[in-house]
Amino acid sequence: MTQGIIQTDVYTDFQGINALRNRVRTDGDSEETLRAVAEQFEALFLQMMLKSMRDASLGDSMLDNDNTKTYQSMFDKQISIEMSKGEGIGLADMLVQQLRRNKGVDASEKAGISVSPQRDFTELTNTRPNLLQVKKPSETSSLDRQVPDWKPESPKEFVRKLWPHAKRAADELGAKPEMLIAQAALETGWGQRMVRGADGRNSFNLFGIKADNNWQGARATTETIEFRDGLMRKERAQFRAYTSPEESFSDYVDFLKSNPRYNDALRQADDAPAFTRALSEAGYATDPDYAGKINRIMDGSHLREALGGVEISETGPRS
Repeated sequence: MTQGIIQTDVYTDFQGINALRNRVRTDGDSEETLRAVAEQFEALFLQMMLKSMRDASLGDSMLDNDNTKTYQSMFDKQISIEMSKGEGIGLADMLVQQLRRNKGVDASEKAGISVSPQRDFTELTNTRPNLLQVKKPSETSSLDRQVPDWKPESPKEFVRKLWPHAKRAADELGAKPEMLIAQAALETGWGQRMVRGADGRNSFNLFGIKADNNWQGARATTETIEFRDGLMRKERAQFRAYTSPEESFSDYVDFLKSNPRYNDALRQADDAPAFTRALSEAGYATDPDYAGKINRIMDGSHLREALGGVEISETGPRS
């Protein structure tokens, strides 16, 4: 970093920041000032990036508390300043060159490198150490193939979109598709409260299936309501993430069939009240009224009216 002006070597050094602001006002065209401002901008950029990385983590550690989070934030802010010193990540160099061009100064002469007006940030950072290069996730572990986001505007749209998938899944389970639609409506608020990942992407998790250690696919972490010892509590949990509603229905079928504890429920799949009650008794959900809520949705006017707009399948009327 330039030694000609006061440095901001510690993120709490407000004197250095104020001195830099005053230097810009009085000598904003000098090389030293341009470099110092660019490095401060790069440090702020790194702070934002580190914060985003923290926010996108899988969740808080069991040992985390307000104190550790405070010191973690302090560390991130300080390390961002250290990373911006010297060669940094190339962002400061790019800014200095851009500012020089704006002031009519030949950037290549000043920097001693060949820089065309079209040279972009990607090319510039390729000459720097790959400090922040992140390995691209494999196609099978990401949501890159995810269908466009979906947020139905009404129960009727919710049912129309999901009915074909519910019908196929119900056929595999020997259940009624209306029951699967009702369960998905309960879990997602008719599609209005879909679980989303840290990046805002829709998980398409229609049945509230959580991601345990055996789940190898994508995950989405969010707050959820659970009942513990008869009391309703807000908890943070990881849920399975899918690329489409169809994939969610397919995994729901596999999930029930692959878990022996749901064998009793599957034997009663053709009886919706018995099926939902057996699911609840097997521990599918912590809500003591889980089965009752599904059955009330099945018998309610919202579903009945929505089903009225669903086209009859080739195999005949809905069962």
